[in-house]
Amino acid sequence: MKDILTLGIESSCDETSVSIVKNGREVLSNVINSQIKIHEKFGGVVPEIASRNHVEAISEVTKAALKEAGKEFKDVDLVACTYGPGLVGALLVGVAYGKALAYALNKPLIGTNHIKGHIAANYISHLELKPPFLCLIISGGHTHLVHIKDYNNFEILGKTRDDAIGEAFDKVARVIGLGYPGGPKVDKLAKEGEPNIELPKTHLDNLDFSFSGIKTAVINLHHKNPDINKADLSASFEKTVTEILVQNTLKAAKKLNISTIALAGGVSANSYIRNEFLKLEKSSNLKIYYPDPILCTDNAAMIASAGYYSYLFTAPEDGVLSMTWDNSYSSFNKYNNGVEINRSGKLSKLRCTCLKEKYLDS
Repeated sequence: MKDILTLGIESSCDETSVSIVKNGREVLSNVINSQIKIHEKFGGVVPEIASRNHVEAISEVTKAALKEAGKEFKDVDLVACTYGPGLVGALLVGVAYGKALAYALNKPLIGTNHIKGHIAANYISHLELKPPFLCLIISGGHTHLVHIKDYNNFEILGKTRDDAIGEAFDKVARVIGLGYPGGPKVDKLAKEGEPNIELPKTHLDNLDFSFSGIKTAVINLHHKNPDINKADLSASFEKTVTEILVQNTLKAAKKLNISTIALAGGVSANSYIRNEFLKLEKSSNLKIYYPDPILCTDNAAMIASAGYYSYLFTAPEDGVLSMTWDNSYSSFNKYNNGVEINRSGKLSKLRCTCLKEKYLDS
């Protein structure tokens, strides 16, 4: 089968990113325009400001990605864009741009789940990694344990019942005066402290997570004692949430009798979490994978990779997916093994093309 070049678009939050990826694994370019400095003064992402900046940046980011890859629009075989979850206004920018681009180039358009993208980041960093495996997805909006049965067949084993772990990191950082973004700043400060403060853990009878209790405990400790050692508090918080992650991941691995575990999402860049999982690997028969740090945060390379595997999954046996656009701009017909599937151009119906996939929207 010929090489397939996927142009990926990511705009779910505050990064405008476009990437060119060959065959789902080889990154030719991955341009990221971050808005962190813009939102820093507000203490978090302001959705309307994020959307406006995506509109301003997306065309130039696309040009930069093509130039870095040494490619032109005519070389692109497939367009993949994030359809959700994320900020609605921000998502609309990437989806609208992706639809217009795919229409103009007469190329397939794949709507890609953002969390599926985080999982796919591991395929880029580890060429040997293939399903099945267990994936712990830890980010600002999600904490999921997912059984990756195949490239497009997932089973959610557990998820947070309240705060995502990244949200807990951000709120703790804000309360103790570290500012935004909180995760990297807590990670840095924790290296200067000792995990000598006992914090509560929520014990559940399944594989779900809960971080609201420990977050509230840290906030209350700081309010009662503003002079508390912030480095020790950060180290104690980091250690406790990591113990929860490791405990649930081990339970899931034992339940599935699986020895391959991947980490994904922005929080998987945390140095303490990585080190603890590496210790686990050395003391067991488990093999632990995690993406390169640049691929842990939001980026278009992971979306391109996920879109590529969605494309392959729904293609006929020869791996070629035929698509025709109608004249109304609003829909396209996709033919899969002789079955015609009509999909509206509306965001609510722009889903991954994997018909058998269990989506990770929740």
